[in-house]
Amino acid sequence: MILDATTLPLIFVTLMGLSILLYVILDGFDLGVGLLMPFATPEERDRMIASIGPFWDANETWLVLAIGLLLVAFPAAHGTILTALYLPVTVMLIGLILRGVAFEFRAKAPRTQKPWWDRAFFAGSLMTALSQGFMLGIYILGLRWTLASVAFALLTAGALTVAYSFIGAAWTILKTDGALQTKAVRWARGGIWGVVLGMGSVSLATPLTSDRIMDKWFGFPEIVLLAPLPLCSLALIVMLWVSLRNLPSADDRFAWLPFVGAIGLMALGFAGMAYSFYPYIVPEQMVLYDAAAAPESLRIIFYGALVVIPVILAYTVLAYVIFRGKATQLSYD
Repeated sequence: MILDATTLPLIFVTLMGLSILLYVILDGFDLGVGLLMPFATPEERDRMIASIGPFWDANETWLVLAIGLLLVAFPAAHGTILTALYLPVTVMLIGLILRGVAFEFRAKAPRTQKPWWDRAFFAGSLMTALSQGFMLGIYILGLRWTLASVAFALLTAGALTVAYSFIGAAWTILKTDGALQTKAVRWARGGIWGVVLGMGSVSLATPLTSDRIMDKWFGFPEIVLLAPLPLCSLALIVMLWVSLRNLPSADDRFAWLPFVGAIGLMALGFAGMAYSFYPYIVPEQMVLYDAAAAPESLRIIFYGALVVIPVILAYTVLAYVIFRGKATQLSYD
């Protein structure tokens, strides 16, 4: 492999994109669990917390990695993006801190105070989800703070929050059984429409942001070659709807299907966005090759990434293997 000024930025933007996708999927489901806690009984909340307990802290590693890669590999873009998104990033960080504090304190506080920490965990999850959805909308519309872009960002904020609740419900279906699993199926049946709204709004708005993106999607032969993306998304939505209509099942055979389907939808949506914006890292403003650090710096960082990223992947996979199966009842006594 030739590590030059052309290949290195492409490698790093790919690593950053994969980190963001993994974060959205992995931290998405535990954010979704937090969003669903007000609809559960105290006993069910304990079991929901038990289902994410071994994973949620490590899931946020992918967000740290993505932001770190943006900083060291694309410093010019890092400054532009975080300057434009300073307010929602601040809200997200407060939400993440609140979630972490609430997660730990609910286990140590007296029983009479635990409901307050459950509410704090929900509030932190809501703040994080809404701010991330808001940032997505502003980013898609070129980091512009206009009335139209803020309105669109509010739409994507709500849609992503419901989408997180859907994948959280799908995770709960996978990791639990009995009455809680039945309740999670009902949550997922409603949440799937948030996924449809989110993907639909982003898919419709993105080509309208520039003639370049419009041509990339609706020119010929691109419109034919890219047809599998929306068709596969539609097929997954239909599959999810049908599977949710038939869950829970007596033998729990297809409890994994909603979660895998949600992962597939998010991956397809992310692939569509990546195709739309390439080669820009700041939409219509900054090409990734212009925003990249010097090749000498990127080469050193690349060798470090060859060590760090496999380690993160290894302990992530190990955690999911060790704690596979249904979550058991959580007890602090």
